[in-house]
Amino acid sequence: MQVRIRISRPAPSPTPPPHAGLPGSRDEPAFPAPAAAAEAAASPKSSGGASRVGLGILISRIFGLIRERIFAHYFGDSAFADAFRAATRIPNLLNNLFGEGVLSASFVTVYAKLRSHGEDDEAEHLARAVFGILSLVCGIIVFIGVLITPVLIDVIAPGFSGDKRELTVELVRIIFPGTGLLALSAWCLGILNSHRRFLLSYTAPVALNLAMITALVAFGAYSTQAKLAVYLAWAFVLGSALQFLVQLPRVLELLPDFSPSLDFESPAVKTVLRNFFPVFLSRGVVQVSSYIDSVIASLLPSGAVAALGYGQTISVLPISLFSMAVSASELPALSGAKGTEQEIAGFLRTRLFAGLRRIAFLVIPSAVAFLVLGDIVAGLFYQSGRFQRSDSVYVWGVLAGSSIGLLASALGRLYSSAFYALYDAKTPLRFAVIRVALTTVLGLIAALWLPRWLGLNEKWGVAGLTASAGIAGWVEYSLLRRALGRRIGRVGVPADFVVKLWALAFLAAAAAYGLKRALGTNHPLPLAVVALGVYGALYFGGSFLLGIPESREVLSRFTKRARR
Repeated sequence: MQVRIRISRPAPSPTPPPHAGLPGSRDEPAFPAPAAAAEAAASPKSSGGASRVGLGILISRIFGLIRERIFAHYFGDSAFADAFRAATRIPNLLNNLFGEGVLSASFVTVYAKLRSHGEDDEAEHLARAVFGILSLVCGIIVFIGVLITPVLIDVIAPGFSGDKRELTVELVRIIFPGTGLLALSAWCLGILNSHRRFLLSYTAPVALNLAMITALVAFGAYSTQAKLAVYLAWAFVLGSALQFLVQLPRVLELLPDFSPSLDFESPAVKTVLRNFFPVFLSRGVVQVSSYIDSVIASLLPSGAVAALGYGQTISVLPISLFSMAVSASELPALSGAKGTEQEIAGFLRTRLFAGLRRIAFLVIPSAVAFLVLGDIVAGLFYQSGRFQRSDSVYVWGVLAGSSIGLLASALGRLYSSAFYALYDAKTPLRFAVIRVALTTVLGLIAALWLPRWLGLNEKWGVAGLTASAGIAGWVEYSLLRRALGRRIGRVGVPADFVVKLWALAFLAAAAAYGLKRALGTNHPLPLAVVALGVYGALYFGGSFLLGIPESREVLSRFTKRARR
C-alpha cells in the first residue's frame, strides 16, 4: 500500500538500483573505479570529514559535560540521581533504536549510493518517505510508551520502590515525547552527513544541553531534588525540539521540494526497510545489554545506577569523539564505492586501514587514562557540591572496568560500518547477539557474586558490570574482524603499532600518577590540569619522536586551527 501526501514527483531515472555495484550483487555493473581511490583514501583530505565530525562532537560533549557537572553538583549519587538516570535510559531506547546508528546503517547507505549514481530525484523521494515512516512509527511508540510506563519501570528497574519508583515513572512520561523528536533529529543528521555537512549535525545537541543547563542553574538552588528532576525532564523535551529545529532549515535547503510521504513501494525504500530491521535488531540487542546493566545496577546498593551513568558519560567520550567521528565520516564514502568486487574491496581496505589507525592512536591513551588516572578524570568532571572525593573514586571503578573493552568497541564500530556499506546488516547482528549473551552472563557473575568472593563491598559490583561488557566487546570485535577479512581481505591495525601506543600510554600514565601522589587530591581541578596535561604531553611528544604519522597529523591540524 502506498499513501502519499505529495501527489506528483519526478519519475525515477533508469539507472542502476542502490544495491548495484556491491560485492556479490546479482546485477553488479562494471562501473569504472576511481583512478586514485587509494591515494584519496590515504590523503589528508580523507580525514577532513572525521575532523569536522570530531569537532562537532567535541563542542557538543563539552556542553554535555558542563551539564553533567552541574547535575552532579545538585544530585550527587542520591536516590534522585538514580531515578533521573533510569528515567532517561528507558525512553532513550527509542532514540537509540530509531536514531543515528540505525538510520546511518540503513538509510544513509542507500541515500549516499543514489547520490553517487546521480539519482538525486530518487534520493530526495527516499528522504521524504523515510521521514514520514519514521514520524508515524515514533509517534505510535511514544504514545504506547507513555501508557505502559509503570510496566517498563518494573522491567527495567525492579530494584526501585516507593517514592523513588513513582518519581521515575513521572519522569519517563515527561521525557518520552522528547526522544521521539530526537529520532527526527537523527534523520536530519543523516541527510546532512550524506551531503558531508558534518559540523551542524554534530553541534545540534548543544541546544539540548543548553536547555538542561538553564533549568539546572535556574531552579537548582531553590528547588528540592525531586522538583528539580521534574524541571530537568521538561527541559529535556524542550531541548529535543530545539535540536531538531536548528537542523531543519539547512536540511530544507538541501531538499527544496521536501514534503513528507508514506511510500512503502519504492525500490529504494524497500531496500532501506530490508536493511533497517537487521540493524534495528542489532542495535536493539546492544540496548538490551545496556538495560540489563541498569537492571543489575538497580539491585546493588543505592547510588550504583547514578555511578554507572556518571562513568558511562565519560567512557563514551572517546567512542564519540574518535570512533564515531571516523565511522560517521567514512560511511557515505564507503557506501558510495564503485567498481568491480575487487576494486571495491581494495577501496574499503584502504579507507579502513587509515581509519583504524587513527582510532587506535586516540583511544588507547583514553583507555589507559581511565584505568590509571580514573579518579582524576572523574574529579575533573564532577567533584563539586554533593559529589565528593569518595564519589570520584567510585566512578573510577566504573571507568577502570570500561577501559578493558574501550579499544575493541571503538574499532568494532568502524568494522560494522564497513558491513553496513556492503548492505550486510545481518553479520553485525549475529555478533551483537553473542556479545549481549556474554555480557549478561558475565555481568551477573561480576556484579552480584564476584565482590562477595573477593571480600569487597557490594557496591563495587558496578565496576564488574563495565568490565564484563569489555570482555564481551573483545569477542565481538574479533568476530567482526575475521568475518570482514573473509569478505574484502585482511585489514587491521599492525601489532607493532599497537604495542608502541600501549607502551607510550602506560609510561606517560606512570609519570602522571607519580604527580598525583606528590601533589595530593585535595584540589581536583588543579591536579587534573597538571597531571592530565603532563600525561597528554608525554604521550603525544613520545609518539612524535617515534615518527608515528598520526601524531604529526594531529599536530598539523592543531597548528592550522591555532593560526586561524
